[in-house]
Amino acid sequence: MTHIKTLVLRAPGTNCDEETAFAFQQAGAVTSLVHISQLIGRKSRLDDYQILVIPGGFTYGDDLGAGLVLANEIRLKLGRDIEDFIASGRLIMGICNGFQVLVKTGILPGPMTNLPGLTLTSNDSGRFECRWVHLGANQKSRCVFTRGIERLYLPVAHGEGKLVADAEVLARLDAALHYTDEQGNRQAGYPHNPNGSAADIAGICDATGRIFALMPHPERHIQPCQHPGWTRGQSGNGDGRKIFENAVEWIKSL
Repeated sequence: MTHIKTLVLRAPGTNCDEETAFAFQQAGAVTSLVHISQLIGRKSRLDDYQILVIPGGFTYGDDLGAGLVLANEIRLKLGRDIEDFIASGRLIMGICNGFQVLVKTGILPGPMTNLPGLTLTSNDSGRFECRWVHLGANQKSRCVFTRGIERLYLPVAHGEGKLVADAEVLARLDAALHYTDEQGNRQAGYPHNPNGSAADIAGICDATGRIFALMPHPERHIQPCQHPGWTRGQSGNGDGRKIFENAVEWIKSL
């Protein structure tokens, strides 16, 4: 395969599309910013891409709930296309608002035809949380995107990031990322877990490991200068870069 093609989905209120596209470009992919109306109107075809990404932002102003309007558009107008995309073995990633969308479509934990049994709701703090957080990757997760990763330091920026789930659903979730403290310990409480998510979950994937969503923003830390301590000697790639590289390398291996 000559080019790995990534579709970064846009809708009214999306605001992290350019950064996400740049992150995939740095990882070696060819990226396209595609508005949802282009997919619905068949001016662009999802089948032309190997990776679909729903980036962060506040689609449709989150007026009916975070990500809900875009989720309904995808489910009702593009549901068959998404099902075919998943069945063909490709990758899907949702970041922040994209996580909310993937959950509210039922794409996560999947399949779309099932009621999800989980959602993302208002932070326990009752406020918008904009801070850097420590994350631990679950070494037992099937997630393609987090392979070879142990720890991450990434920013969050959300008002509705608290994952809640039925006990049965929570027990079988593949939690790819957890909020931790500086030493990697879970159950550290606020502000280490910035929203109060059940089991300190920051990111999940489906049963195949190919559909992944997380609340923190990896696209905001792909270069050392994006780290808050970069003037004090931070060097090397930003922590988030490996997530995008993993996706591209996995597609190349097919």
